[in-house]
Amino acid sequence: MSAGVAPYGSWRSPISAEVVAKAGVSLYEPLAEADGVYWVELRPDEGGRNVVVRGDPFGSPVDVTPPGFDVRTKVHEYGGGAYLVHDGVVFFSNFEDQRLYRQEPGGEPRPITPEPPEPGSIRYAAGRSTPDGRLIVCVRERRQVRETWNELVTLPADGSSEPRTVASGRDFYAFPRISPDGRRVAWTCWDNPNMPWDDTELRTADLAEDGTFEGDRLVAGGPGESIFQPEWSPDGALYFISDRTGWWNLYRREDGEDRNLAPMAAEFAVPMWEFGYSTYAILSDGRIACLYRQSGVHHLAMLDPNTGELLDLDLPYTCYDPYLRARGTQLAFVGGGPALPNQVVVLDFTTREVEVLREGERTSVAPAFFSVPEPIEFPTDGGLEAHAYYYPPTNPDFSAPRGELPPLVVHVHGGPTSESTPRFELETQFWTSRGFALVDVNYGGSTGYGREYRERLYGQWGVVDVHDSVNAARYLVDRGHADPKRLIIRGGSAGGYTTVCALTWHDEFATGASYFGLVDLEPFATFTHKFELKYTHNLVGPWPEAADLWRARSPIHSFDSLSCPVIVFQGLEDEVVPPQQAEIMVRALEAKGLPYAYVAFEGEQHGFRKAENIRRSLEAELYFYSKILRFELPEPVEPVVIENLE
Repeated sequence: MSAGVAPYGSWRSPISAEVVAKAGVSLYEPLAEADGVYWVELRPDEGGRNVVVRGDPFGSPVDVTPPGFDVRTKVHEYGGGAYLVHDGVVFFSNFEDQRLYRQEPGGEPRPITPEPPEPGSIRYAAGRSTPDGRLIVCVRERRQVRETWNELVTLPADGSSEPRTVASGRDFYAFPRISPDGRRVAWTCWDNPNMPWDDTELRTADLAEDGTFEGDRLVAGGPGESIFQPEWSPDGALYFISDRTGWWNLYRREDGEDRNLAPMAAEFAVPMWEFGYSTYAILSDGRIACLYRQSGVHHLAMLDPNTGELLDLDLPYTCYDPYLRARGTQLAFVGGGPALPNQVVVLDFTTREVEVLREGERTSVAPAFFSVPEPIEFPTDGGLEAHAYYYPPTNPDFSAPRGELPPLVVHVHGGPTSESTPRFELETQFWTSRGFALVDVNYGGSTGYGREYRERLYGQWGVVDVHDSVNAARYLVDRGHADPKRLIIRGGSAGGYTTVCALTWHDEFATGASYFGLVDLEPFATFTHKFELKYTHNLVGPWPEAADLWRARSPIHSFDSLSCPVIVFQGLEDEVVPPQQAEIMVRALEAKGLPYAYVAFEGEQHGFRKAENIRRSLEAELYFYSKILRFELPEPVEPVVIENLE
């Protein structure tokens, strides 16, 4: 091929799988403290280890977590909220044993919770300390064989006695928050079959000197209402987010009544898949920094709770992760954009200074190689509209032969109650810089577009998500942006399920990739982790009454209709979607004589964290597509064994 002109998919790119894997440091959960800003870094090149880091505008960031420790909790399996800081003392959950540790400044961590009866069987998350630092209130999860109990506990911060259960009897607890005077506590709770974005309650109690709760009372929430992130203001007022209007808006409790501070058709919250989320933060002067999303656009704004005035901040970020924390007039957050890697940022509202403390996905690749997404709305089944972000092929060094259309990658996010955002993702740019178009689909059931849009998927999982993914591809084909004969679909977890459904029941796609995807729903009726045990009951139908529907929505029973090659990826320690699901599909592909590849990783769970496995999966997927769609790769990659390939 001549220099500068090459078929789509064959473009040489500086964004290699190695670059993606090693640059992919994730930054999350910043905490603004008196001695600086803390955050957590997920480092693939350290085996997926999570490290607490501290930084300030006057020096380079330093690791707080010593080697041999991994700051990560397994509560709900998805974790989050694995650490807190009080007066420079860091408390964290260690992944290997799931015990809570106390680490004094400059000292070594020491455990402050008892050794569990079985390794990792007692877990902690979402901790908060009393103002005097004497007590910690947190979520505890206890597991025994196939039973799991979730509760709120208090424990002395020095580990001098065992944790005390202070709230129990509900299936789930989250967001324990202690008032500034240390006398009251607020939290959320809910029960199966609900998820935290369905029906939740906000409750408060008095916090006694001995750490017990007194006078437990319901404040807000209940059937048809999702409550998110209660917080106490410096003057002791209680704030929270509710979707009682159909949109997650911010409220303040006043004289027994709830006041909507900024009534909008906008989302001020996100689905609580993990602990540690914070989409608003109250400054010392009472103003509120808040994140909201409207029509797929992210905003960071300042809200005056007295007047309701909401002003967007003029910052160079177009995408914000749900982590806002304030101290005084300083705000810590994680921001980025399609061509701007995530950054840990401190904004001082007194001096108006903005300081970047750390950048996440470090890369020397020129911005000209980054594809900038276009938010699109497209028609879908039932006369409705769905949403997505479209990324065109982008590489300044190459163009395609005249008249050629690019292959299109339809990416399906997991969850499924989640969303795709226009954040900087080197993995996306890995594809677009090689000449693939990519569409990131926010199918019906995704968040960011209100409760009604989110609930489109209820009773319709495997239908609405599949139709929206197919219709996104059709829309881009009709616009002349994709080759109809080279459509690809890929996704992980719930996105892997949608991928397999689309490949089984539709003929639009030439090939696809399932990352730890579901193929048989029936085992999840009775055997999965507690957090999602009843999730599918809402998405499909109640079990066992809707057993026939569960069977009909399981691709395993329709693999006779599957007629295209598939590559399957799986972590062998995945407790959310066990390896048996991948192995079922592999056996079906083998029985049908279809080309397939199966790539499984020891030591990986639900989502790949190790750099070598991230690199291997991307290269294997690219190699697989090159053989199935018959295009040449510009540089060699390690082959993957493709069975049944002539």
